[in-house]
Amino acid sequence: MTTLGALGTAVIAGSGVFIVAYYLLINAGYLAIHVLALLQLRDSVRESAWSPSFREFDSPFYPGVAMVVPAYNEAPTIVESVRSMLALNYPDQEIVVVNDGSSDTTLERLVGAFGLRPVDAEVPYDVPSEPIRGVYRSATHEDLLVVDKENGGKSDALNAGVWLTDKELFCAVDADTLIDRDALLDVVAPFLEDPSRTVASGGTIRVANDCVVQDGQVKEINLPKTGLAGVQVMEYLRAFYSGRLGLARLKGLILISGAFGVFRTDRVRDIGGYRHDTVTEDFDVVVRLHEHLSDADVDYRIEFVPEPVAWTEVPDTLRALGRQRRRWYRGMLETVVASRRMFFRRAYGRVGTVILPFFTAAEAIGPLIEGVGYVLLPIAWYLGILNIEFFLAFLLLTVGTGMFLSWFGVFSEVWSYNRYASPWDVLRLLWYGVLENFGYRQWKTVVAWHGLIEYLRGDRSWGVMERRGFGSDAETAAAGTDETATDETATDETATDETATDETATSGQRR
Repeated sequence: MTTLGALGTAVIAGSGVFIVAYYLLINAGYLAIHVLALLQLRDSVRESAWSPSFREFDSPFYPGVAMVVPAYNEAPTIVESVRSMLALNYPDQEIVVVNDGSSDTTLERLVGAFGLRPVDAEVPYDVPSEPIRGVYRSATHEDLLVVDKENGGKSDALNAGVWLTDKELFCAVDADTLIDRDALLDVVAPFLEDPSRTVASGGTIRVANDCVVQDGQVKEINLPKTGLAGVQVMEYLRAFYSGRLGLARLKGLILISGAFGVFRTDRVRDIGGYRHDTVTEDFDVVVRLHEHLSDADVDYRIEFVPEPVAWTEVPDTLRALGRQRRRWYRGMLETVVASRRMFFRRAYGRVGTVILPFFTAAEAIGPLIEGVGYVLLPIAWYLGILNIEFFLAFLLLTVGTGMFLSWFGVFSEVWSYNRYASPWDVLRLLWYGVLENFGYRQWKTVVAWHGLIEYLRGDRSWGVMERRGFGSDAETAAAGTDETATDETATDETATDETATDETATSGQRR
C-alpha cells in the first residue's frame, strides 16, 4: 500500500472513531434530556388532573393578552384562524391581525367575514415597522383589530402588532394556526403563578392535516393520510413532549414556537422587538431575552406548558418541506452565531454553559457530521477497509438510538394527554419512528448541508408553502383561487408556517 493510500485509510479510520464518539456523547445528552422530560411531564399531568374549586374563566387576575397574527397571503386559512381565536375562553383578549402587504385577498376576506370598519385616528406613536396603511376594527367583534401595512416580513409584522397593543402580554400566533378553546387559559398559567418573574411561555404544536375543523376548532383528531405528514406528527410529539419539556426541567428553554407563544409586551419592547435580519424570529427572540435579562441581572422564568395545544398545517410535499427545513437550519445558524458571546459563560447560567453549546453541537453540527458518516461508509466499503465495529456502532447510534427516542416521544403522548386514542394510530406513529430512519433521515442531512451552503452564500429567502386551508372543501377551494404564486427566493415574505427551529431539537433525533 502506498503512503498516500495508508494516509487515506488512517484518515477514514480516524474519522470513523471521531463520528462514533461524537454521536455517543450527543445521544447520551439526548437520553438525559428525555428522562428529565418524562419527570417534567409527570408533574404536568399531575397538576392538570387537579381541578380547582373555582372556575378559571371567572378569575379577575388574568392579564390582558393581545393575539398578534402576522399574515401574508393567508387567504385560505385566515378566516378560520381568526374564528378560532374569537372562540377562545379568555376574559381579556384582543386579536391584532397584521396584514403584511398581502398580494392576495387576505384583507378582503377579513373585511367580508368580520365587517371591518376603518379606525378614524392617527397611529399615536412611531412603530418600528414598515408604513401602516390603515387600521380597522370589526363592527361585529369589538376585540378584533386589523392592521394593514406595507410588506416588511414576519418580524416587521409582529413588531407592528406588539407596538399597537396596550395589553400586558401578547401571544404570537401564526395565521395558519388553530388554538384549542381553553389553550390560552392554560398557557398563561406561569404568569399567574409567578407574575413578577415570568417573561414568556409556550404551548404545544400539533399537526392539523386531515383533522376535521368546524367553527375554528378541531373537532376530530386524525393522523394525516400521507406518510410525509405522518412522520412530522411523530417529530412534533418528540420535539414538544421530550425536547422542550426536558429543557424546561433544566430551566434552559431557548425556543418558544412562533406559532403559539406568550410574552410580556414590555420585555420584548425592551430588546427592540423582533429582529428583521433572521428567518427564525421565534428562536432568536427567546435567546435575546435570555441574554438581555442575564446582562441586566434580572431574575426571570421562561416556561413551557405541555397541555395547551395549537394546530398547524405542515408541508405534505418534499419540495415544500425541504424549503421549510433549509430555512429553519439557516435561521438556527444565524441565531447561534449572533449569540456566540453567551457560550460557556457562567453569567448566562445553564443557557450559556450547557444548553446553547449542546444545542449547537447536536442540532447545527450533528447533521453535518452524520452526513459525512453516510459518505464514509460506502467509501470504506469500496476500499475494503470497512470496520464492522464502526458500521454497527454508527448504525446503533443513528438508527437504533433515534428509533428508541422517537418511541419515547410517542410513549409520552400516550401516557399523558393521549390525543390519538386509536391503537391503530399509535401503531402508525411507532412505525413512523422506524420508517424515518431509512431514507427520510438521510434526506434531512442533505437538506442541512444545503442549508449550510445557503447560509454561507448569504441566502435570505423565506420560501412559501401552499396551503389547503381548514374550512370546508368548498370554502377552501374558493380561498385557494386567491393564492398568488410567489417566488421562493423572495426575501420579504411573511409565510407563517410553524417555525420550530428545534422541531426535534434536543429530542433524540435530527430532523
